[in-house]
Amino acid sequence: MRLLRNCALSLVLYTLVFALVLDRPLSLGVLRLEIQQKAARLAALPTPKLVILAGSNGPYSHSCAVIGAMLNLPCENAGIAVGIGLDFLVRRYGPSLRRGDIVYMPMEFAQYAMTRPETDSGPDGAILVRHDRDVLLSLPPDRVLAAMFSTDFPNFLESAIEMPMARLISPASTLAAEYDVQGDRIGTSLATAQPALLRGAGAPTVFAPTYGATLIAQFVRAETARGVIVIGGLPTGFSTAPPPPAAIAAIRALYLANGARFAALPNASRYPPADFYDSPDHLAQPCQFKHSIAVAQLLAGILGKPAAAPTPQVAALAKTCPQ
Repeated sequence: MRLLRNCALSLVLYTLVFALVLDRPLSLGVLRLEIQQKAARLAALPTPKLVILAGSNGPYSHSCAVIGAMLNLPCENAGIAVGIGLDFLVRRYGPSLRRGDIVYMPMEFAQYAMTRPETDSGPDGAILVRHDRDVLLSLPPDRVLAAMFSTDFPNFLESAIEMPMARLISPASTLAAEYDVQGDRIGTSLATAQPALLRGAGAPTVFAPTYGATLIAQFVRAETARGVIVIGGLPTGFSTAPPPPAAIAAIRALYLANGARFAALPNASRYPPADFYDSPDHLAQPCQFKHSIAVAQLLAGILGKPAAAPTPQVAALAKTCPQ
């Protein structure tokens, strides 16, 4: 009996400490604030609006400032780092989507292949338990349980280090320096690219749909049923590692089978490694602009509306992209 009591007390103590006391304001605080800001801006946009939904490929390789202006649509770049559960993001972004809105989804291949255990153990578990318990309680019971036990002793140590440091480093200042007011990543010039991180990257694409693909299909099906225009797309990557035709066909089929549309550039969004900043998902800003101009023209054709020319400043920067 004493053993059972002690076990119960330890569980209560664990829950209270990680839900009410400890936090990781630097490693997770920036992500949480980024999601909050994107959700708030999205809620404030009128319909029809354009939303870009992906992993970090969204804000790094796509510019809402460029695409939205060319399509004459208010735009929010809602992409968040791969690893944040799509079920979490859907509950944050979904209520702001209306009939006639457009969601463009150049999701990373890894997001389709994310397994249920990977989703359950993602970094959003700690965010949900500590800060977003309203969203947490809207998730299935097994997802709630997984989130409750997603932290461990290393997380305890990280919290003990980060909480005092947060007085000196502001997540809001970090985001303001790295993202514009539409959620686009800025400041990633070719001059500051990190070639050491690019070497050896760009392994051949393998499309292995698992739980992540199921979540994406559910989202697409639900939103198209509500009258939201969903357009699937392809993420950026190295031209030296093109996706197999079967992978593109499988992604296309996922969107079409669930009522959405699909759009792919002739180059399958693949560019030379010299165009990237620090990973195959992250174009440097001049190439982000060049890619965004092409995406805007592609989406205009899908939507049956004209695309305006990019501004002279955008066109000039895009021309500095190597290839």
